[in-house]
Amino acid sequence: MRLTIDMPLVAGCTIYACAYNVDDACHARAITIGDGVHPGCDTFLGDVRHTRDTSHSAGVGACKVTGCTHNDDYECTAPEIKVGHVGRDINCLTFSPR
Repeated sequence: MRLTIDMPLVAGCTIYACAYNVDDACHARAITIGDGVHPGCDTFLGDVRHTRDTSHSAGVGACKVTGCTHNDDYECTAPEIKVGHVGRDINCLTFSPR
């Protein structure tokens, strides 16, 4: 059985060291953002090898950063997000504090 749901698109990712990143795009099925406070990408998987399945683009499956204006009951309501570096951290660049 397959489940089809609406979720915000991961429109870009500049974390080249992530196994899910191929050509500036995230190809995980879904990502999770945050640890409750910081908007980090919890799905980051550091690896020199990259996924071979690039047939789908990632969406935001869950967001644990309740202090973000886009968060509604642990779901992201932004139409799309981007992931990249903020200092040394790998973060949701669409994060907007309340």
